[in-house]
Amino acid sequence: MTVLDDTASNPGDEPTDARGRVAELHAIREQALAGPSEKATEAQHAKGKLTARERIALLLDEGSFNEVEQLRRHRAVGFGLEAKKPFTDGVITGWGTVEGRTVFVYAHDFRIFGGALGEAHATKIHKIMDMAIAAGAPLVSLNDGAGARIQEGVSALAGYGGIFQRNTRASGVIPQISVMLGPCAGGAAYSPALTDFVFMVRETSQMFITGPDVVKAVTGEEITQNGLGGADVHAETSGVSHFAYDDEETCIAEVRYLLSMLPQNNRENPPTVASDDPADRRSEVLLDLVPADGNRPYDMTKVIEELVDDGDYLEIHERWARNIICALARLDGQVVGIVANQPQSLAGVLDIEASEKAARFVQMCDAFNIPIVTLLDVPGFLPGVDQEHGGIIRHGAKLLYAYCNATVPRISLILRKAYGGAYIVMDSQSIGADLTYAWPTNEIAVMGAEGAANVIFRRQIADAEDPEAMRARMVKEYKSELMHPYYAAERGLVDDVIDPAETREVLIKSLAMLRTKHADLPSRKHGNPPQ
Repeated sequence: MTVLDDTASNPGDEPTDARGRVAELHAIREQALAGPSEKATEAQHAKGKLTARERIALLLDEGSFNEVEQLRRHRAVGFGLEAKKPFTDGVITGWGTVEGRTVFVYAHDFRIFGGALGEAHATKIHKIMDMAIAAGAPLVSLNDGAGARIQEGVSALAGYGGIFQRNTRASGVIPQISVMLGPCAGGAAYSPALTDFVFMVRETSQMFITGPDVVKAVTGEEITQNGLGGADVHAETSGVSHFAYDDEETCIAEVRYLLSMLPQNNRENPPTVASDDPADRRSEVLLDLVPADGNRPYDMTKVIEELVDDGDYLEIHERWARNIICALARLDGQVVGIVANQPQSLAGVLDIEASEKAARFVQMCDAFNIPIVTLLDVPGFLPGVDQEHGGIIRHGAKLLYAYCNATVPRISLILRKAYGGAYIVMDSQSIGADLTYAWPTNEIAVMGAEGAANVIFRRQIADAEDPEAMRARMVKEYKSELMHPYYAAERGLVDDVIDPAETREVLIKSLAMLRTKHADLPSRKHGNPPQ
């Protein structure tokens, strides 16, 4: 029977031969591709948003998209649903390629039921997620939906459960990327939170468990949707979003860039590209970029730019927990994950948010066979009542656990300060780093010389005729005995002290040696990481 609208057509219009059937098929497909109406498309564009198909076209290589279940329609009845059964049921699913590599995708079509999830809608998503896991290829979700379809009741909610279960099953198996391009409220927000990366667009995308109206009713607080769960809030304050951009085109282009640095699955290595940046390039500028005085700040991103291929890197969570940097880059064409303290922010200390940020990044790198390079300039953990009461012990332990559990090649480089427990946590040799290097400006110690002298020589300083002169002398003595640049190397805690200008070459040669590293963890169902 010919079906060219939301309801049944006249049976008398049925074609009688194969050519007629094919013509009917093309007409149905044209209707499915066009969407509900031109008015609905104009309304979507008026909000500054692209349609689902326009977004897929930006994400995938031209002409590579293969749609799955394009003609799917819901079977729900009641509340007027039986009279409105559009094709796709508000979600477009399928696969294509990004730079020639297979990627699975689903995209909510806000023009149909506001992108709300119903039973058929959810089943389509479940199917494409299962296909991605089976094929061992990344999954990208383009989210622009109004949550569960209320008219379908608990069946819609159960659909979310199936998505969450598959998100969890795919975790660490295939890369999962959530791109927020519209509202995402209630339980729907948990699927993006279960994925590896979350992208958001300013002004048009929001994420929250309870919206502004509920917040006002319960707490009396008045706030806008963007103020509660907009892109900047989640990129800077909550840490829910890894990336935030001003427009959809830039956002989706960056998704493509991220995919180019990730493997297809946990059984493969990230793609290698040819590099014109010489592996033995010296970086004399590093000798002046990092001050020898440990109290003077500098921008660690400048160090990273000097070390990596062509100065190009992708920073993850750039605006959240800025005292630590997590980035993907390439060294001699090979993808590496970089974890680095940022002396420009809170002197580069570790705190609750920095520990969580770095721990998740280390786990992601380990899951997807990405070697980890750690650049240390850390004065310790951030002291304070708020930090202690907020659980810095268990949060800091997350980073420690992540490093200790990682089996990928791990190289640490101490640029300057490396004090106390923070030094141990930041992938020291004692917790399993494969190779540890240091610059001649390194200061590895339990604490800074001033603090150490005040503790060790407290009585001598107090009894001295000139306490300040005595303190200065004791500080100098402590530095010369326990904090000189070669103290750790002499005891085998650092594999070598290197010329900063040769750092790039040293890292590349070390990673080449470690490329065939194989390490097994003890047999277990799973670990029980600190929460």
